[in-house]
Amino acid sequence: AAPLGPPIYVDLAYLPGSWSARTVDEEFFRRVRSLCYVVSGDDHLKEGVLRAILDALLAAKHQWGTDIQVTLIPTFDSLVMHEWYQETHDRQQELGITVLGSNSTVAMQDETFPACKVEF
Repeated sequence: AAPLGPPIYVDLAYLPGSWSARTVDEEFFRRVRSLCYVVSGDDHLKEGVLRAILDALLAAKHQWGTDIQVTLIPTFDSLVMHEWYQETHDRQQELGITVLGSNSTVAMQDETFPACKVEF
């Protein structure tokens, strides 16, 4: 465990995937305060802890004590994400959390994939 100290403020933070996803808890969100969190990595390991990660964001954001708007950017479609979004939508609004969905696609070579543009 790292020594306690003031939180770190960043514009964009990628939440770890695979086995490292288990390290993202309420304490992580208390210490790493970002305007945008990217939830990347469509893997079965992250899917198993995704709900705990999302709930940890809500719990920690409640304790920030400031009016910082947070954008959550999932890079994959997930039933867990959909359920969390619907079940906690009112709480997200209270805390200033926006989940960014995208209907845009990018075509590169012979592939198309969903995409979104984030500006600061």
